[in-house]
Formats: sequence, structure tokens, C-alpha cells
Amino acid sequence: MTESKVPKILIISSDTGGGHRSAAAAIVAGVQNFFEGESYAVRVVRAVEESHHLSAKLVRFYNWMLRNRQHWMKYFYWAMNRVRPETREFFHSRCIGYVRELFERWCPHIVVSVHPLTQHIFARVLKELKLADRIPLVSVVTDPCYGFWRGWACDDVTLYLVASEEARRQLLDYGVPAERIKISGMPIHPKFTFPDEAAAQAARRALGLDPEKFTVFVNAGWEGGGNIPEIFRELISGELDVQAIFLAGRNEELRLTAETMALQAAFPIKVIGYSDHVEQLMSAANVMISKLGGLTTFEALACRVPIIADATTTPMPQEIGTANLIIKRGAGILLKQAKDIVPVVRRMVEDTAHYSAMRAATLTVGFPNATRRIVEEIAALLPAPAQVEEEARLAEVVSA
Repeated sequence: MTESKVPKILIISSDTGGGHRSAAAAIVAGVQNFFEGESYAVRVVRAVEESHHLSAKLVRFYNWMLRNRQHWMKYFYWAMNRVRPETREFFHSRCIGYVRELFERWCPHIVVSVHPLTQHIFARVLKELKLADRIPLVSVVTDPCYGFWRGWACDDVTLYLVASEEARRQLLDYGVPAERIKISGMPIHPKFTFPDEAAAQAARRALGLDPEKFTVFVNAGWEGGGNIPEIFRELISGELDVQAIFLAGRNEELRLTAETMALQAAFPIKVIGYSDHVEQLMSAANVMISKLGGLTTFEALACRVPIIADATTTPMPQEIGTANLIIKRGAGILLKQAKDIVPVVRRMVEDTAHYSAMRAATLTVGFPNATRRIVEEIAALLPAPAQVEEEARLAEVVSA
């Protein structure tokens, strides 16, 4: 069946960090996995960086800060909430041509935003094209707790899907009507699941590691950097009965540096650059050391991997709620100083009751079946495939 004869879903995202990209991929996988036998066409666009060279520069600057100046992020957050570029004519006038062309080339039946800087301009174009009453605009909020970007709030969004009651309360405080908000959980790719012990051992073996050894996954994030390299440096200085995986992300220089550093460690370390199969690394892991990115955190929790969260600089405002949540539930530890990493890991290895309690606590933090609920809410707003096919047939007759 051709694209013109099936319901079309447009997902608007951005590569500001890896979380929004992961959310979009989770929704695509959810559509494919949970609606077997039904046909949908799904397209994902990186709307922020593709729309204009100025917004592309903003994305590059954001990712540079993630890698090199993580302590600046709180100021960036403040500035964005103050300036509100997503509402400014300066940006709209430069990006609107891109959005209009999207609708002209591939007019969707629904638009799904997974990024706080995108829905305002898409809502404007829908109104200008007189499509707002025909094409729903859905926002899947990828920040799970209170304190997230003001940009998520848009008067013209049809439906908000949020992770928690806290996130719902934040939207209410931003003025979003309650009837437009539903709690659905986080959009986690279905491939992130809890492995049994045999699967965990197979994952370690595939990485060339000891299948039975306690495994520490050091995750430098999609961009590769921040405070994680310093924490890794402290980790390898310790005499620990462990093995480790280091993920450098898109930072090739960091990968090479980590490989050199790993040679000095008293335990085996597998260094990896960018990977599209983080779920395999999490399957191999007993614990993850990471910045508290919203999606990464909940992907790890879905795999029942406790988290040692980087708090050596204050977490970004939208991440503080997540930090408080995992600590309150006992599924993670906040690392306030890089030098504390060795005793924190040592206790996990030697105190099995402590570690077992943390692993059990991961079950209390996640959002089971969230992605299924999200795609079901999206599908409920779509026209039936038979209706779309009939509309396409009539259009062909008219054009002939």
C-alpha cells in the first residue's frame, strides 16, 4: 500500500543530546511493534537543525556545552526560558518555509512533537494552512518531572502525553488546560527490557568480557563528555574486583583517550565509541554511571540497572526531579565528588544486600507499557486506514 493511502505520522525532533532522538525512535518502534497488521507511514525530522542555519548553530552550541561546559547548562536553561526563542518572530520567519514545505511534500494526518522548541511553529503553520481542526498536534514530553522547559507549553497542542503526575502539574502551572493532558509514562524503545542472568552473561561474553564478573557501564552520553571522563579517571585508579564498559558517544577524541586510560586500569575495560545498541550494553551491566538524561535514565531502569548519577555539577533544572526520584526510591546514588566513585562501586560489589535492594528498587521507578500507551493515544487521533484510502482514491479521481 502506498504512503498516500495509509495514515501518516510526522514526528518532529532534534539531536540536542540523544534523548529526543531516542524518544522518536521509541515511538516509531512502538507503531511497528504494537500495531502488527495495520499500515502506518512514519517520518521523523530533525526540525530544529534542519529548518535554518541559525537554529542549527543553536543545536551545535547546546551539544558543545553538553560535552565541554556542562556547568553552563543551568544558565542556558534560564536564558531559553527567559527569551523563549520558540515563540519569537525572529526564528519563526526564518524557519516557517521549511515547515510549510514539509506539509506540501508530505502532509501528515498527525504531528507528534518530542522537543520543546518545535510545537509552536508547527501549530502556527497548521492554523495558517487552515489544517488545525483536521491535523492533531500531540506533544510527548520527554522530561519526566517538575521543572522542565517552558517551551513545552503551547496553547495550540491538541494533546499532551506526560510521564508522571509531577510533569502534569508543571504543565498545569504553565497554563495548559487539564483536559489536554494525559499521563502515559516515558517513551522507551521496546528493546530496553530486563535480561535474565543467561542473557546478561551472553551480552558480556559478546563484548569479550567475563560473563560472571560485576560489570560497570560508564556512559559518557550521546555527545560524549561532561563530567564522566573525570569520574572514569577516578574509577580506573581503584583496586576493584570488577570489569567495565566505557561508551564515548560521538566524541572520537574521548574514545581514543579512554582507550589509553583503560590500559592503566587494574581491571578489564571495553571501550566503545558511538553505538546504536545501548540496550546490549545495559544488558551486560550491573550498574550504570551516567549524567541524568531523562531517556537514558529510564532506559537503564527498564533494564533493571541501578544508576550512579553524576551530580559533581548541579544537574540541569529539568533533571533535578529525576535525581530526587531515583534517590527517594533507592534505585540510584548521587555522586557529589568524582573521587567517591571507587568506594561507591566497591560497596555495591561487596555488600550484596545493598546492591540487591537497589536493583529491586528499579522496578518501582519505571513506567511499564508506556510506549504502548503513547502510540495507542496517537493512533486514537488518526483517521481509520479505510478512510485514508478512500480520501486518497477520491484525490486521484479529482486530479485525473
